[in-house]
Amino acid sequence: MHARRLSISDCFEFTPRTFPDHRGLFVAPFQEDVFVEAVGHRLRLGQTNTSVSHRGAIRGVHFADTPPGQAKYVYCPSGSMLDVIVDLRVGSPTFGEWTSVLLDSTEYKAVYIAEGLGHAFMALEDETVMAYLCSEPYNPAGEHGVNPMDADLALPWPEDIEPIVSEKDTTAPNLKEALEQGVLPRYDDCAAYYEKLRAAEPR
Repeated sequence: MHARRLSISDCFEFTPRTFPDHRGLFVAPFQEDVFVEAVGHRLRLGQTNTSVSHRGAIRGVHFADTPPGQAKYVYCPSGSMLDVIVDLRVGSPTFGEWTSVLLDSTEYKAVYIAEGLGHAFMALEDETVMAYLCSEPYNPAGEHGVNPMDADLALPWPEDIEPIVSEKDTTAPNLKEALEQGVLPRYDDCAAYYEKLRAAEPR
């Protein structure tokens, strides 16, 4: 497996080897040793989630209060999707910027999204399956969102696909409004939490 640091700090892309044969294919989308070497700590597992989406479905931009936040390790077992990570950490050098990765069931790439970062994706074909490992259980009181269609964010949704967005995400505040409301994570708090996780690792 190959790990690559993305343009926003504290998020990574992982590309595993695939092993096709006459029976089908085998792949290991998550490998702890490669993950720890790249991120600096183990992935805590509080919950696993699976979503199945129609072509054009957008989910996000979602984030959680940090600490503890909710880190995510995401991959696509079936279909394809455009995965988007947005830096929502106030005070970050890349605040308001985004990066994207194509996740599909051909390469089985995965992305790691650290606590405090915003996450969204669009399904590029029907019956697209997203699987993600979450560091913390779902906490409704600590969950928030930013409108994925925010013109100022200008997320890279394909123009040839009609977006399908939930009412919850459509009515979420834009980035400017979320900043004014004081709901966004602070970069210093997130960085301190990442360091705490790394310091807890056995030497």
